[in-house]
Amino acid sequence: MPKGKGPQGKRISLKVAKNSVRVLFNGRRRLELSKMGIAVFPKCLLELADVEEIDLSRNMLRKIPNIIEKFQNLIWLDLHSNQIDELPPEIGTLQNLTFLNLCNNKLTTKGLPEELTRLKSLRTLNLGLNCLETIPTTLGTLRELIELGLFDNSLTIIPKSVKRLPKIERMNVKRNPLPEFAKEEEPIDTVKRIESLYLVEKKDLCKICLQTCQGERDELHRLEEITPEASEKPNFSSLITPNSTAIDNQEEWRIK
Repeated sequence: MPKGKGPQGKRISLKVAKNSVRVLFNGRRRLELSKMGIAVFPKCLLELADVEEIDLSRNMLRKIPNIIEKFQNLIWLDLHSNQIDELPPEIGTLQNLTFLNLCNNKLTTKGLPEELTRLKSLRTLNLGLNCLETIPTTLGTLRELIELGLFDNSLTIIPKSVKRLPKIERMNVKRNPLPEFAKEEEPIDTVKRIESLYLVEKKDLCKICLQTCQGERDELHRLEEITPEASEKPNFSSLITPNSTAIDNQEEWRIK
């Protein structure tokens, strides 16, 4: 088995990590380790704990260790498309974090620590494509949130505290078994139904009712008499190519 690979995934050396740091146009330093086959958070990254952004997306990470608290300068953290099933309480110490992407993991409701609500600067939180059955009402304390992704989970309710976040602009809750999406629209009945029908003999009708019934019957007969017959087929004699009237002589023009 090649050195550096095995059940634990690819190992990242400090040299590789340093070479993966990019300086962005805004001056921030981003550690780009996406699609590297990483299964365990590399401890060597502690030597780069002063970076402002980390991209560990599209790897095989199952856990985020508590040493994440050492990255106090983090503003942007992308962990989407891993196999993370829980977050450490220490995630709440990243007070400068404004962007956190946890989409497409295996997070359950139990895997969301209460300390997540300490991220008071958070503006974007993506929890879509996970295994969440409920959302903690305490997420409503993240009052700086502008974007919240909750799509493709198993949510049956969105807490009012989350719906009423003061700065929220985009909340994606698509493809959840929420009641408002589960209700099927009742088919529109275009036929006016008769709830009650009473049959009586003509002799039992009063004079006014009898006149009304006769009037409606006469009107129905009158409409039947004036119903136009099927109109003749239009003839476009000036057309060179076959048209709808050619059905009677189509064999002739096909031969030509």
